[in-house]
Amino acid sequence: MANQALPPEELKELAKRAQDGDTEAFGKIYDAFLTPVYRYVVFRFPEELAEDLVADIFVKAWEKMHTYKAFAGIPFSAWLFRIARHAVIDAYRSQRGFEELTEDLIDEDTDNDPKTRTQRTMSIATVRGALEQLPKDYRDVILLHYVAGLGHAEVADALRRSEGYVRIMKFRALKKLEALLPKDPLRDNA
Repeated sequence: MANQALPPEELKELAKRAQDGDTEAFGKIYDAFLTPVYRYVVFRFPEELAEDLVADIFVKAWEKMHTYKAFAGIPFSAWLFRIARHAVIDAYRSQRGFEELTEDLIDEDTDNDPKTRTQRTMSIATVRGALEQLPKDYRDVILLHYVAGLGHAEVADALRRSEGYVRIMKFRALKKLEALLPKDPLRDNA
């Protein structure tokens, strides 16, 4: 779950204070959700673009805080990830022509082991490639649940679907992803 650091009641109180313009309360929300939102976005965009997009997501969240209604039964995390999801869609539309960095760039950081970095890069590329082949609904469920760390109920709220639908879609997505991924990703990419 994305908001493990903040109990639901504290999160609800922080959201209420942020709606009243309390920047310190919103800062605590930001701290709690920065990593899950970043993980969600970085799987969709190169790191350089992801950082800017995450900043935009939190700016939009701050600007739209007045629209969040805790009593409507929608968890704050689901509300925030709806904003993130729409921001990603908008960014895709505006960035259709961007090129990703090539895989053969040299890492100047001597602390990184080149073999480990290469294996990680190849694994990420393989997973991204497989995720891109999944239907959009499958991909959204996988990214929100596993990458962003949302629970089934929060994913359901973010996608405006039932929790049962999310569970079924996750099961189907994992089966399809398993079929798309090579048994030994490093050997198949070599």
